[in-house]
Amino acid sequence: MMMEGDSVERDGSVVNRRRKREESSEGAGGKTQKRSETDFESCLDDSADVSVHEVITYDPPALPAQHYDPDTTEPISSSLKSLDELLSWKRSEASPFNIATVPLASRQPPLTDALRRTLVCHDMMGGYLEDRFIQGTEVGAPYVFYHWQYIDIFNYFSHHMVTIPPAVWTNAAHKHGVLSLGTFITEWTDGGKMCEVFLAEEEAYRSAADKLVQITHCYGFDGWLINIENVLSATAVKNMAPFLRYLTDQLHERVPGSLVIWYDSVLENGTLKWQNEVNNSNRVFFDACDGIFTNYNWTESSLEGMASYSAAQGRLADIYIGIDVFARGEVVGGMFETNKALQLVRKHGFSTAIFAPGWVYECHDKADFRQNQDKFWFLLADHLYIHRPVSTLPFVSSFCQGFGKSVYWKGQVVQERSWFNLNAQELQPLYSKQSLEDGGWWRTRGCPEDAWAGGSSLLLEGKLPKSLPRIIARIFSLHVPLATRTFISFVYKPSLGVNVSLELKTTDAGLCTYSGTEEIISSRVSPVMLKEDHQLVKQFTQSCGHWTADGWTTRCFQLDLNGCALSEVLVNVDRDGAEQDLDFNCRIGEIMVLDAESLSAPPLPVRSVCVYDVVWQRGAGDGDGSSLKVLLNATLRWSYPPQLVRHWRIHWRRLRGPDPRVPPGPPVLIGRSYSTLYRLVELEVPGAPGLLELLVEPVSREGFTLNQSYWGRITLSYTHSTDNI
Repeated sequence: MMMEGDSVERDGSVVNRRRKREESSEGAGGKTQKRSETDFESCLDDSADVSVHEVITYDPPALPAQHYDPDTTEPISSSLKSLDELLSWKRSEASPFNIATVPLASRQPPLTDALRRTLVCHDMMGGYLEDRFIQGTEVGAPYVFYHWQYIDIFNYFSHHMVTIPPAVWTNAAHKHGVLSLGTFITEWTDGGKMCEVFLAEEEAYRSAADKLVQITHCYGFDGWLINIENVLSATAVKNMAPFLRYLTDQLHERVPGSLVIWYDSVLENGTLKWQNEVNNSNRVFFDACDGIFTNYNWTESSLEGMASYSAAQGRLADIYIGIDVFARGEVVGGMFETNKALQLVRKHGFSTAIFAPGWVYECHDKADFRQNQDKFWFLLADHLYIHRPVSTLPFVSSFCQGFGKSVYWKGQVVQERSWFNLNAQELQPLYSKQSLEDGGWWRTRGCPEDAWAGGSSLLLEGKLPKSLPRIIARIFSLHVPLATRTFISFVYKPSLGVNVSLELKTTDAGLCTYSGTEEIISSRVSPVMLKEDHQLVKQFTQSCGHWTADGWTTRCFQLDLNGCALSEVLVNVDRDGAEQDLDFNCRIGEIMVLDAESLSAPPLPVRSVCVYDVVWQRGAGDGDGSSLKVLLNATLRWSYPPQLVRHWRIHWRRLRGPDPRVPPGPPVLIGRSYSTLYRLVELEVPGAPGLLELLVEPVSREGFTLNQSYWGRITLSYTHSTDNI
């Protein structure tokens, strides 16, 4: 990029299969199926049927291959590869699964007040890898990003003309107050031809810009990196700045807070010549949009020149100095010396665009990825600025990074398999590494070997020297207005010889913004620990259900404050014994901060469950060829306030099959959903005629267990077509 020359969760009865990585240019089975928005609206109508009937036919799936895997019908993210695809794009044909469901969180400081921003350009191995599977996939060593509080903008990059960020990335970014940008790119001879078409006249470039705005609004991301890497004719280059200005203005109007950033490539005369700076040859494009991402072959003298350049005055934060982590060409730093480049960029007051930090994954042993990822970002930490996500109660994090070796719930393994789904990523803590006096140290890192919920816990480990009474580790930096009476749950698993306690920092709840990097004045408070027989603890444990969690300790606290906001969460570790050097570790499983009144709030039922886009497939038989299995693929949709849940569990159960002597079965977990939409994929069901029930179980943000009377449900009966008999 930009260089010259350059699973679904399900029960164990379902057979695993290899997923195709190549994208087909034809529709699944050669067919396409269009659904209008009114179809989805009627599906959610309260009058929707509570039962449906299907006739089994084994026709090829009539689903658009750009949105569904042709083999399995799994929902996938994809790009638009040509100008024709862009100009013919219709919202009615958009993928409902790839629409981001997490709104952009507020943050401190607001992006407009951040004087030195950090953009990450995620260009890795062509893009749309395992992350294209919107409901997750089974993979042992995926690439994940979890240092969100260090960055301000995430750009998903591929070499397709219109790169739409996979919803899983936008959702993860938005949880942390980080903008998610797509990429519009033209390259080489074909790119030049496309530019001649859409930049031929005002009507043409406005049509292209309008489609980009519609796509941004529909899929819920936050703007575009515009990367034109081909020569432009006199007409095309004359219209490029007006195109940028029109796109920027329209996007700001339709998507507040959005950005359009130009990549340093084409000059005002149409020549393709990277400048590695903002100057008179490319400033016309910088002036027309929200910022510029420079090429990577800059020098400190070019940074000095830009700092005093007239067009840059008052807009240094809008100049994102490119740093190529792969260190190609004549560049400063790169690889594990990227910090050298970043230090110079910050010295002269600029923002930065860190290109391809996936280098730590691509060019090293995948088994060492997390270790190398942490090393890379630890080296940059002195030149990065933490922003604080703003959250309302309940504030919950189990530290899940969006992947795992197993799926955990309440400290127990509920599914023993590797998985990857960035939708499951919880709000991430601060990953830090600190040296102490007399050889002491501590650090925090993700731990997929043991978890409370999801796929990983937070491991706090280090050495407490005998000269220090304790270590104090900052786990979160955020802004959460608190209730008058706040209930806190803290789950952890300490090593022998240490005591672990929770400490909070609070500030005035009205301090919602501040400029630059100045610290908010805060006060330290220690919440009061509650005994097991306290009324709030009884309410909490009754709602959560009883569980046994080997080695895990749960402590509950109460905090009574007026007009305060939580600004930091700290964990203290001290000795439980003699004054001596002590190696320690503590796995932190979950922190929840709740309004105490929510412990008795009545639950809501799931409503309007419906089923559509049903596809039947033949599965593998028992080996003798006498009995082929029947596989059900279908989309479930329902109505429920998403802000109230952590996720939904999807179950099915057999009510009746071809053999009337077999009694109905118990609910069986199929998987988890992180939106009010879920695709059943290759679910093995009894042969026809049959009757089954599909159930949607909401799991509250607090992890409360709801009675089945609150679950959503729909029955599906099915018979064979006479053509199949």
